[in-house]
Amino acid sequence: MSLDQSADQHYRDRVARVIAHIVAHPLAAHRLEDLAAIAHFSPFHFHRVYSSIAGETVAATVRRVRLALATRLLEQGGQSITQVALEVGYESPQAFTRAFSQFTGQSPRAFQRDMHRLILDPGAGSAHTKTEQTLAVQIVERPAQRLHALRHQGPPSTIPHTQRRLYLQCGQRAAHRLGASCGDPQDLGGGFRYYAAVVLPEPLPAADGGLERLDIPAGLYARHTLTGPYTRINAALAAIHTRWLPASGYEPDDRPTLEHYLNSPRNAAQADLRTDLLIPIRPTTSL
Repeated sequence: MSLDQSADQHYRDRVARVIAHIVAHPLAAHRLEDLAAIAHFSPFHFHRVYSSIAGETVAATVRRVRLALATRLLEQGGQSITQVALEVGYESPQAFTRAFSQFTGQSPRAFQRDMHRLILDPGAGSAHTKTEQTLAVQIVERPAQRLHALRHQGPPSTIPHTQRRLYLQCGQRAAHRLGASCGDPQDLGGGFRYYAAVVLPEPLPAADGGLERLDIPAGLYARHTLTGPYTRINAALAAIHTRWLPASGYEPDDRPTLEHYLNSPRNAAQADLRTDLLIPIRPTTSL
């Protein structure tokens, strides 16, 4: 690693400590002076260093972490919109609804309704249309693929920071943007691994900016094309595992789950984002 790369990583490590603190204490006041002390930066320059590394302000990170917590609470159900708003630090449901709609592309009530239908209500209820009842899944075969990837460090709510780092390194050279993950995103004990990845027309050195070569074996996948914000991805993957997979004649295979981002928040509204979710599968083994 060169001297410049070492210094850059040192800065990233210090900012990462701040992000970890925000994630661990999402409802704290998070005064700039206190966060600067955690990173051992001068309070006068900390906000500029943080923004240059994280790609957003401290306030934006706090808002992202709190709203990511809100999506989990809404998925679980059992609380009103007002209760969730208060639990994630908003003084009124109106302010919460505005912030949540900007974050996910839909209101908290619409998000909770969609997650309820996707996860908790797989049956053919008379109030639902056939389109709402059907989870469209195709079985596809993909060849082996070599990706260039950055391993994400931290909770899933800060994955956009890793995606931004990758974009800054690869920019327009990337032919495709993907995410590759193993384990349960709710497992914060180290069992979850996520890589922000790209397909490049020309290989780069493995040590270029921390990029790793990630070889994805060939095989079968259950593919579902999700339309809407990335906050729906975990619920959609859970629905495929619980609603489609058991009766499909297939079982999960020991390869990473892939997310193929067909467009980007840089050029599409949240509601118009499209993502191919690809769960690795193999024919069910008779016991």
